[in-house]
Amino acid sequence: MASRTRIAIDCMGGDFGLRVSLPAAVNAVRKSPELELTLVGQQTLIEQQLKQDFGDLNKSILEQIIVVDAPDEVTMCDKPSIALRHKKKSSMRIAVNLLHENRVDAVVSAGNTGALMAISCYVLKMLPGIDRPAICTEIPSGDSHLHLLDLGANVDSKAGHLLQFAIMGSALSTVVDGIESPRVALLNIGTEDIKGNEQVKLAGKLIDANAQLNAVGFVEGDQLFNNKADVVVCDGFVGNVALKACEGTATYISQTLKSEFKNNLLSKIIACIAMPVLKKVYKKLDPQQYNGASFLGLQGIVVKSHGSSSVDSFVRAIEQAKKEVESNMLAIIKQRVSLLVEG
Repeated sequence: MASRTRIAIDCMGGDFGLRVSLPAAVNAVRKSPELELTLVGQQTLIEQQLKQDFGDLNKSILEQIIVVDAPDEVTMCDKPSIALRHKKKSSMRIAVNLLHENRVDAVVSAGNTGALMAISCYVLKMLPGIDRPAICTEIPSGDSHLHLLDLGANVDSKAGHLLQFAIMGSALSTVVDGIESPRVALLNIGTEDIKGNEQVKLAGKLIDANAQLNAVGFVEGDQLFNNKADVVVCDGFVGNVALKACEGTATYISQTLKSEFKNNLLSKIIACIAMPVLKKVYKKLDPQQYNGASFLGLQGIVVKSHGSSSVDSFVRAIEQAKKEVESNMLAIIKQRVSLLVEG
């Protein structure tokens, strides 16, 4: 049998902990016989929950699951410095340690984003040629999606850092979407070359001049959903604000539609007729459909699931990590960054 893709799951992280991570792990191995999951957390609780909720699991599926004890956990309120210095036996830290020790191929966590980034940077270190990490996720665009980065790993980035983000985002799009030459754009306050601050203007020139990137110039915030690019680059402050604004707008539209269709009998009848279309709209607008943010630039694959992930969306984060491992994403990024350094 071919070797399995090994992924460590921080079972205690996120808003719901084992209530989501455990059934998600079981569903993931049921879907993928070639997957091996290491569940990191309070071993007694994990084993009790597995027996209680999944006592009928067959032997082949149980062989895909390993449990590693971690007596401590990083809470959503912990400062990154506290998690890094004082929680060395947490499920998050032990999961990242397993990756560093090559006992797994990737880590997935729904836990504290700042703590996960701090621990990952400290334990795994950066790839050669990369100065700073970047958080990247998918958002809907046209009939497909695009990859947006950075989403908060860096609140202020130099032009050279934005170029590195562009290279890493382009590599991720190639791996995940199968696009040989992804279109790369910079998020700006206008599409003209004279718009934006000096950092963004210089980054635009660097990206345009890089032969390995398919640069398509600048895009504005209202063009994110118009299929203008496959990868959109910005600093972490701008990216985080843009992402939260997108998620908030999507939630507002969904809630407003549901509320309006419940107003009276006529609107309820119309809602019943329109339900197939409405379900498609809700699905496209649901941020959970795009769960799984990649921490790019590290010497290891780390995927951050949303803290309030549902079981299905957590499975998607696991599948994202699996795809990055099996597509050899780190090697692709290393190769493309080496060309930048040599150039």
